[in-house]
Amino acid sequence: MVRWLACIVLAATAPATTAGEPSRENVGVPDEGEAVSSVRKAAEQGDAAAQFNLGLMYNNGEGVPQDYGEALLWYRKAAEQGDAAAQFLLASGYAKGEGVPQDDREATRWFRKAAEQGDAGSQLLLATRYARGQGVPKNKYRAILWYVRAAEGGDAYAQFILGQLYANGFSAPEGDNREAERWFRKAAEQEDADAQSSLDSLGIVYVKGLGVPQDYGEAARWYRKAAEQGRADAQYNLGFMYVKGQGVLQDDGEAARWYRKAAEQGYAPAQGALGAMYNLGHGVPQDYGEAVRWSRKAAEQGNAGAQGVLGLMYRHGWGVPEDYIQAYAWLNLAAAQGLPRASESRAAVREIMTRDQIAEAQKLSRELVE
Repeated sequence: MVRWLACIVLAATAPATTAGEPSRENVGVPDEGEAVSSVRKAAEQGDAAAQFNLGLMYNNGEGVPQDYGEALLWYRKAAEQGDAAAQFLLASGYAKGEGVPQDDREATRWFRKAAEQGDAGSQLLLATRYARGQGVPKNKYRAILWYVRAAEGGDAYAQFILGQLYANGFSAPEGDNREAERWFRKAAEQEDADAQSSLDSLGIVYVKGLGVPQDYGEAARWYRKAAEQGRADAQYNLGFMYVKGQGVLQDDGEAARWYRKAAEQGYAPAQGALGAMYNLGHGVPQDYGEAVRWSRKAAEQGNAGAQGVLGLMYRHGWGVPEDYIQAYAWLNLAAAQGLPRASESRAAVREIMTRDQIAEAQKLSRELVE
């Protein structure tokens, strides 16, 4: 879940700033050649800000041919003068092997220099490197230390990670739900979709009442924020709340709308749920063909509920030709995952099958798993 590549891309395409510094913009004059000349002159005289900007120009091909090696050369000059933004971009170059040979140890060394100056993005990446043992020996305590510093510095993703750490026993074996909620909220208020809706998130905190009073309305509010950012699991969760009428007015049509958004992104639980709604005609017109289509997409991803539904549709010929072999195979897969009543349905189909059909269905089950 580490998003360092995204950080690098963003940093490489826009002027970065160090903590507490005003934003620095590229020198801009009508004549692009003069702009480069002016920046180069200042850079060659040792001005760190100019060295940083000249590095950006080479990185982006602005007024000079794009040249990552040359960009890293100027970033290094600024970095060696203590420029945290340049240190971050130099570290990023080593991390990606762009402009210099890939080198995790050098990347970590420069991320540390920027992190020690309070750069939250570098603190996050340094924490991740300690967590993974990337360029440094693996050390979870140092990882946590840097996650805390990055979170306190305002990095939303670090705040989300810290919330997860508290939820999962970082400070006590049973977890600290109050602290988890506090850090999830800080990240969620910065529109971090992970913190708004994931297996460990502010939405789940309110659904389960972990460290706060149970509040489906608050859960739905945070799920909606993440859903509107396009996050598939949040769209599914919001759809489920519309089905149950938890925190929102019960509305199968709205449920189906949100399930569809997630299903179209390939999210198996939503595909299975949408298939079931078409099968029953809840929130959408009953349509066995659509039910089969969406159930199959989820079933092929291993969703047990969809496998059970698809098995029953083959058993009864709903939207597909009646086919006991297909029915048994899909019900067999659902039963293997512990889906309630799938074993009973499989047994009922088995009673009307020949030995050869059963053998073929079992073979098909193995092929579907593979």
